[in-house]
Amino acid sequence: MVMVAVGVYARLLKHAEAAMACLAVDPAILLIMVGVLTFLITFCGCVGSLRENICLLQLFSICLTIIFLLQLAVGVLGFVFSDEVLGGALGVLGDPSPVLLGDSHAGVPLFVPQARGKVSEIINGAIVHYRDDLDLQNLIDFGQKEFSCCGGVSYKDWSQNMYFNCTATNPSRERCAVPFSCCLHDPQQAVINTMCGHGMQARGYLEASAFIHTNGCIDKLVNWTHSNLFLLGGITLGLALPQLVGIILAQLLINQIRDQVKLQLYNQQHRADPWY
Repeated sequence: MVMVAVGVYARLLKHAEAAMACLAVDPAILLIMVGVLTFLITFCGCVGSLRENICLLQLFSICLTIIFLLQLAVGVLGFVFSDEVLGGALGVLGDPSPVLLGDSHAGVPLFVPQARGKVSEIINGAIVHYRDDLDLQNLIDFGQKEFSCCGGVSYKDWSQNMYFNCTATNPSRERCAVPFSCCLHDPQQAVINTMCGHGMQARGYLEASAFIHTNGCIDKLVNWTHSNLFLLGGITLGLALPQLVGIILAQLLINQIRDQVKLQLYNQQHRADPWY
């Protein structure tokens, strides 16, 4: 309920148009969905155990089993196909079209380009609404600074934003610029220069690389995922173990309840027997 309350509070604080425009990347919606799902599952488990309701306990166990199997499948696929998937994602980074049999990217799983295209769509949508949502703006700036990247595929992706658009008809003062989070960090600079990205889209890659990060965030994210697979696997395992314990305890309680019901029926039948 705390997660739902925080998500609803964060959602209500946003401007309606901006929030609806970037619905797909709004963390408040994700927080609300996870909170509601967690509440429903734990409600079934708590009420089922208190009332000794087999139906609720079975529902609780089934939900945990589905989540556990999904996490297990994702973890196994991530480890088994890590080199093929991540290498393929880097190989088709500039080609979001589906991979067909006999294509130049043969050997790359079919879902790689579709997944990469979906990620690119989300990142491009976030770039378009960069100035519309302060939370989204801070999230993008944090990601670009942490991964030392700029844009989705390259720094020129920022031309999709109406303020940073590099066309001659754009009256914005930020025309052809990129956010300050794209700029190279100078450890000796005490005050952040928020104007450091101005005019960078009009420069070539080599010239701009002296001032900003020119590589996109998608390939940086892929490389980070590849280098931290064991950490991600450990986190997934840590989340899966309590679920496995919950499944086992739920099944044990269900068996105990069924044994009690059978014992009560047995006693009732023999009490009705005059020879008992």
